[in-house]
Amino acid sequence: MLTKDQVLAELSRLQLPDGRNVVSADMVRALQVEAGAVRFILEAPSADDARKMEPIRLAAVELVEGLDGVETATVVLTAHEGQPAQKAPPSLKVGGHPDPKRRDIRPAGVKRVIAVGSGKGGVGKSTVSVNLAVALAREGQRVGLLDADFYGPSQPRMLGVTHRPGQSPEGKIVPPEVFGIKMMSIGLMVEEKQALVWRGPMLMGAIQQLLGDVDWGELDVLVLDLPPGTGDVQLTLGQQKVLDGAVIVSTPQDVALIDARKAIDMFDKLSIPVLGLVENMSLYICPKCGHEAHLFGHGGVEAEAKAMKAPLLAQLPIDLDTRLGGDAGTPVAAGEGAAAALYRELARKLI
Repeated sequence: MLTKDQVLAELSRLQLPDGRNVVSADMVRALQVEAGAVRFILEAPSADDARKMEPIRLAAVELVEGLDGVETATVVLTAHEGQPAQKAPPSLKVGGHPDPKRRDIRPAGVKRVIAVGSGKGGVGKSTVSVNLAVALAREGQRVGLLDADFYGPSQPRMLGVTHRPGQSPEGKIVPPEVFGIKMMSIGLMVEEKQALVWRGPMLMGAIQQLLGDVDWGELDVLVLDLPPGTGDVQLTLGQQKVLDGAVIVSTPQDVALIDARKAIDMFDKLSIPVLGLVENMSLYICPKCGHEAHLFGHGGVEAEAKAMKAPLLAQLPIDLDTRLGGDAGTPVAAGEGAAAALYRELARKLI
């Protein structure tokens, strides 16, 4: 049986211009060997280096696929961006209430604000949000991503961002830019393990600041990764007339659909159009035999979309590359392959 050490030994033959190889230069990340499928990430020192390394990525695919027992090799090229020391951003006061005088919190330079929501947690809403944002950027859109899931911010990990945002001369928070998108999250302002124990007014104040005090610049679309459910964040955004539309994410499971219908009803009550539905974890394809299994049921989201006369924007399978990319800070939509193609199609439908 093929091992990781065998793959690394083969990759050590791949020389870099400076005389090192991709293994000795510590560029191989998230290596997975499973049932004839090999997946890993090549992390370049910088974006400029990454742009020159496509031939090395292709050579890595050819080398690994030449090993006995390897049927497919998937290699994603990414970059580790060193960040200069920056001035600390304006503080988000934990427990700060919103300013009642600020009525219009929608960023002036943003053409469209689209929320990605769900009725319950655990359906992959954040995964869909980050990969949709990256796919929209790859389609030529100017994109921002706001992680509005304050109790469980995951976008810093999924995008590989660990540094704090900067500050503009005007005192605005400058969001980090990665994979062609601007991203802001409360997760960049607090320790990853720190819990936020906030009541509703505190959430409203944070939403006000992350929309109004961040230098988003000129964007075609700002994607909001909402918390699950139908709570204070959704109500604030609806009452403040921030959102142009919403995308609902659900699994086909009946329990998830019950809560998804509540989310749809909430957006309807707030007069926010539901642009379409995304069925996540739609099916599982066995990597050994290709058998398709519908672990969470089948067709539930599609039927719901037909009932409400809304588009079914995508049916996304349970996919190992998607999970690996999220854990490694390299969204699957930033690379190539079947999962990336599904997100590109989703982005095109929304555009």
